Amino acid sequence: MKEKTIDYVLRATWMAVSKMYNEEAGKAGSTMSTGFALLSIDPENGTPSTSLGPKMGMEATSLSRILKTMEDKELILRKKNPKDGRSVLIYLTDFGREMREYSKKVVLRFDDAVKENVSEEDLKTFIEVANTILNLISEKKIYKEEIKLK
Repeated sequence: MKEKTIDYVLRATWMAVSKMYNEEAGKAGSTMSTGFALLSIDPENGTPSTSLGPKMGMEATSLSRILKTMEDKELILRKKNPKDGRSVLIYLTDFGREMREYSKKVVLRFDDAVKENVSEEDLKTFIEVANTILNLISEKKIYKEEIKLK
């Protein structure tokens, strides 16, 4: 059997994690993206909408759709930033806080399950490898030269 590429392992694993999170979120009438957004919003002070996209690693267009859906479901409120009238702060509603806690429990249960089944040393190595991959990508060290077609 051919050896699986690092890319394949990352994609297959992330797709499985994503499916698992969406199944759990679906039980509460939500999605993984909504849960991730809820966890990224400061529950006490709100979060500027302009910092939410970069914090979540999302494009503005995708984030706008998620925020609109969250607003429609009464998970968040948008208010003008009192310190800067040009920006908007995103606040959690009471229902949003409740769903944030649910999302947090889902993520922590996943973390606990992995920690119960993977040694501390292996987990540390996994995180180091993942951080190395992130750095290679963010510092554009992988595709410095163009790959030529034959």
